Amino acid sequence: MSEQAADYSLAELMICAGAEAFRGDGEILATGIGLLPRLGASLAMRTFSPDLMMTDSEAWLLSTPNPVSGMTTTNGLNRETWMGFSRIFDNVWSGRRHALVGPSQIDRYGQSNISALGGTYAQPKVQMLGVRGYPGNSISHVNSFFVSAHSERVFIAGECDVVCSVGYNPARLPKGYSFDDIEIRQVITDLCVMDWQGPNHQLRVLSVHPGIDVQEVIDKTGFELAFADVIECTVAPTQAQLAIIQQLDPLNLRAQQLKGNPSGRRA
Repeated sequence: MSEQAADYSLAELMICAGAEAFRGDGEILATGIGLLPRLGASLAMRTFSPDLMMTDSEAWLLSTPNPVSGMTTTNGLNRETWMGFSRIFDNVWSGRRHALVGPSQIDRYGQSNISALGGTYAQPKVQMLGVRGYPGNSISHVNSFFVSAHSERVFIAGECDVVCSVGYNPARLPKGYSFDDIEIRQVITDLCVMDWQGPNHQLRVLSVHPGIDVQEVIDKTGFELAFADVIECTVAPTQAQLAIIQQLDPLNLRAQQLKGNPSGRRA
């Protein structure tokens, strides 16, 4: 077993924590939305989940993940087969996909928002992506959340301004569905790792990152949290994991994703 690294960035810690969300998934399509989630999914595929499927972010299915930086050509990629929209949707609607996504808002029910903030639906204060395919994705397959800045602006006190994804809200549960049909696997933030396995699918803290106090997580969350019986310290990356991350991101774009590129061990 590779030795844990003594020096690593918070981005690298979050990549490794994000990879753990895919553990045990088997032969399903892994989709990381954003550079750090993509690296997390790629790390999982390169290590403990080799059966994962991944595209080149365009239209080819790969036998090994492609780097997110440092490539000027697609030559040399281990392309297995064409993965066009029709095959993507076959995977989505059959549940054979796990997406690690970064919503702008998450509420106590696990509902999330990528569409718009503030104002009214017809005239929001901030227009973002729109709901896109998120409603169908969230109800069809496993999803996890990746939050680069844990705060009450993300984990909001009320309901999301625009509910884009299904959660554990009985008032919004679609007809014919039960909570057993919905799985929000994990939430990885810059402070901690959580899941939705608290009482009545309450958001539950599993581990806090090195140097982070549980009270800081509480203070930066707009609703009440549940807690695992033992709150662990998030496992540090190993030297082998850092070496793979370097191969996947040789230009170190990961260092630009979190303000100031903080250390993974905070005082």
